Amino acid sequence: MTVKRMDNVGIVVEDLDAAVEFFTELGLELEGRAPIEGPWADGVTGLQNQRVEVAMMRTPDGHGRVELSRFLAPPVVADHRSAPVNALGYLRVMFTVEDVDDTLARLGKLGAEIVGEVMQYEDSYRLCYIRGPEGILIGLAQELKQQASG
Repeated sequence: MTVKRMDNVGIVVEDLDAAVEFFTELGLELEGRAPIEGPWADGVTGLQNQRVEVAMMRTPDGHGRVELSRFLAPPVVADHRSAPVNALGYLRVMFTVEDVDDTLARLGKLGAEIVGEVMQYEDSYRLCYIRGPEGILIGLAQELKQQASG
């Protein structure tokens, strides 16, 4: 086996503070925040003279992370924030939450908007997509069987 784990998902944002606030309200914890620059960073990304501010957010179980990045240099070259769910490429991160309705109410206060509607898949999940800060597409899933037994 070559893969040991999935370490993180990276999301580029314009307003790092708003993104950190949103993911904190969702239930992730700020693991750290730091500037990233220098020859090693340029070499990894293929960008020259990059300056980036990064915030690493950790899921409560400690197994997943979202890396939020705000590029100070070079300028952002593309914007996929309003792409529909059937666009090519990376689009969303799905989080399992305790209560979809409660999560929607809390994140709605931070400007999150539901994309379609909350739907139920069989007796297993209640699911929806929302757009968070800057149009970031997030999936929310509430496990129904786990709730019934817990």
